[in-house]
Amino acid sequence: MTVLVTGAAGFIGFHTSLALLEAGRQVIGVDNLNDYYDVALKQARLDILNAHDGFTFERLDIADRGAMQALVKNHPGITRIVHMAAQPGVRYSLINPHAYTHSNVEGHLVLLEAARGLENLNHFVYASSSSVYGGSDKVPFSTDDPTDTPVSLYAATKKSMEMMSHAYAHLFRLPLTGLRFFTVYGPWGRPDMAYYIFANKILAGEPIPVFNNGEMRRDFTYIDDIVAGVLACLDKPPVDDGTTPPNRIYNIGNNRCENLTDFIAVIEEALDKKAIIDFQPMQPGDVRETFADIDSSRRDFGFEPKTGIKEGIARFVDWYREYHGV
Repeated sequence: MTVLVTGAAGFIGFHTSLALLEAGRQVIGVDNLNDYYDVALKQARLDILNAHDGFTFERLDIADRGAMQALVKNHPGITRIVHMAAQPGVRYSLINPHAYTHSNVEGHLVLLEAARGLENLNHFVYASSSSVYGGSDKVPFSTDDPTDTPVSLYAATKKSMEMMSHAYAHLFRLPLTGLRFFTVYGPWGRPDMAYYIFANKILAGEPIPVFNNGEMRRDFTYIDDIVAGVLACLDKPPVDDGTTPPNRIYNIGNNRCENLTDFIAVIEEALDKKAIIDFQPMQPGDVRETFADIDSSRRDFGFEPKTGIKEGIARFVDWYREYHGV
């Protein structure tokens, strides 16, 4: 089995690629290695993947039509796609909106078109986001809830990916599954994420920005649980009954809502150092609370998160100290 993984040098793409390789799968990794955050971190992840015989890397932009068409032409044996490449981050979408339409909308469309040329493709799994639920105050978030009122451009592009996928499943019978991830954290994570920023600043003795005066709650989900969900879903493609499009959406979260202040306390404990809190107002595009209803992912492919924040943050801090030589 050959799996195409986009965003292979990214946080979730790296961990997913590694798990696939360790399971004996052949992986073709794609990434453009952009400088949204430290490229050295992305390269360090790639170095680990390149040590595996089953890994092949192609540096390219998923929105490059010619490059993607050439890739699938050169690798006709691809049977599954795990599409993790994206421009992430809510706040950055206020600064550089075109990066989001380029990567998340155009990039997804180019990949869908490329997938049509793969005769042996049996499943295309892609990353959506809990951000699509907008400012909903109904919790936990269910995939049956309306998601037509995004509060950030990032969320709007992720919703666009879901809508395009439904259209392609309907028109071309592509088997597609979107996974709405909830606040992923862990070793080899993204430096722009709050927990990583908190660790940097706490150790440096600098104040950490805490928005909405700390009145925030998140469904923090450890990376190993995310990957377990991706792989379990990948092995259960939607069945095409000839009438309903073979298209599904699932939540992948910890199914537990944590107070941000409690999360910070866990980081303080793991670092053995108190944080200096800088309370700030709510930021544009942000939401107060996320909480995943995972009943359908439990039912359909046995997803069951196992890692609490105390254990997960301890693992992150161990990695952080080793990677940064702290």
